[in-house]
Amino acid sequence: MSVVAGCGTSTSAQPTPSGPGLVTLDKVTPPAPGGEVGQASTEFSKATDLSMWIKLSTTEKDVDRIAKLDVNKTVKGTMYLEPKTSAWFDGFRGPFVYQDLAGDIVMHARVKVEGKSGGWPKRKFSLGGLMARQPGSYETPNWVSATVGTTDRSGRVEAKFTKDGSSKPKELSVKHGWVDLVLARIGRVFVALYKENGGKWKVANRWPSTLPDALQWGITAYTDWDSYSTLKKDAAKGNAKQVRGLPDLKLTVDFVRFLRPELPEYADPLNSASVSDEVLIKAMTPAGA
Repeated sequence: MSVVAGCGTSTSAQPTPSGPGLVTLDKVTPPAPGGEVGQASTEFSKATDLSMWIKLSTTEKDVDRIAKLDVNKTVKGTMYLEPKTSAWFDGFRGPFVYQDLAGDIVMHARVKVEGKSGGWPKRKFSLGGLMARQPGSYETPNWVSATVGTTDRSGRVEAKFTKDGSSKPKELSVKHGWVDLVLARIGRVFVALYKENGGKWKVANRWPSTLPDALQWGITAYTDWDSYSTLKKDAAKGNAKQVRGLPDLKLTVDFVRFLRPELPEYADPLNSASVSDEVLIKAMTPAGA
């Protein structure tokens, strides 16, 4: 379940007769909407849509690090989330609202991350977007995420995989404004994709995974890593109370849609020689998105 060198757009070993087969564009279709998993999709058109989403701090009895959370109120037609000083890194925990879902899933959302005074957040590691997490994994955190915002530099997409409390992020540059994100699982593989407003889909990363079938799929936002100060090396103490700081993030989410992906049985989506970025994008992004 560690990050594989050569994932994403890099070159992998070529398929062989005894290994993974080459998947061409004509052999894949976009993920299917509707069905049981489609019932979890939310357009955020009415305040009661918030009732579909569960706070992790409530279910797993943690500090509530959300300063503000509403639907169709602060920003019409969206979920709006402001985190308190918080972090999702290694053993550190931040805000997360989710739904329990199982199986192969594409989670597609359109998000905008801003600082409180506009533009990109000013505080380091202020990010918002999507996460899939193993339930009950506080002691040995296991999750993947695709977020947008400010890391140690502003204007970044961060695709991050955390195994047993050790986080391995990958960063890519992105323009400010609305960004489409996809976080998906197919078989034992997770993928993260993104698209700038008016741009084209790109693969952020691919990871192998042994996470369980049932996961928490949802929305996260966190901010202001610098305010952890001397606690940066002590997740237990950092998680035990609300750290006071200078949070600087506003997340708006236009929609979250859940779909079912499919690839041929012979496909190896970890191997870009079997499943190219172009093929992966078609198979993991909704038609017309």
